[in-house]
Amino acid sequence: MGGVRVRLSRPAAVLMAPVLLGQGVRVRRRIPVLPEADGPRAGSTAGGTPLALVVLGESTAAGVGVARIEDGLGTRLAHELAARVGRRVDWRVSARAGSTARRARADLLPAALAEPSDIAVIVLGVNDTLGLTGRGAWRRDVAAIVAALRAAQPPGGRVVLTGVPDLGTFPALPRPLRTVLGWHSRALDRELRTIARAPGVLHAAVPAVSGVDALATDGFHPGATSYREWAADLALRLAP
Repeated sequence: MGGVRVRLSRPAAVLMAPVLLGQGVRVRRRIPVLPEADGPRAGSTAGGTPLALVVLGESTAAGVGVARIEDGLGTRLAHELAARVGRRVDWRVSARAGSTARRARADLLPAALAEPSDIAVIVLGVNDTLGLTGRGAWRRDVAAIVAALRAAQPPGGRVVLTGVPDLGTFPALPRPLRTVLGWHSRALDRELRTIARAPGVLHAAVPAVSGVDALATDGFHPGATSYREWAADLALRLAP
């Protein structure tokens, strides 16, 4: 039944377009627009032998939801990895709020490829869900990003596809908008899992959000606690 629902997300959106568009306008008016995290988009941790990390993606990769880039996903992941593997992590972030996979491929990928990476983390899907991007177009763009990053990596390099969050669980979204977006986010995530069957590619679901400071003030993006837990989960998968 779940597979049928995700395949119906776009047809359902067409049928309910007047209702969904009205709800979407009200949500945009109600949810504040938060800035990207402030601070440098590159840095290094303490340690010895370097490990190159690049994080590419949308608003969560850019640290929307926290004031400082130090509390965002890329920086937190660098420090978590350094602590686990005992190496210096040279990290870079190539991200922009509002990015879809198509825009990331065109605008963000060149900067991510400027230097080879040992680990590349791709954080995309929410904007493609909101825009109801077709599964075929989504799969082609993400697969192209993965292929380009893998081709530039040294032996043993890995690409991590963070899962598309299930928008059906977001309390800031009203129903039926939340239901349709939940179906579509799960459809796009299934495509990521298929891409992750390739060698050197890993799918990593986003941990459930919980606890104090879990969500930012907009009730939509992660807060500092969630970024920290997300980074710890990714580091555990990459350096068990």
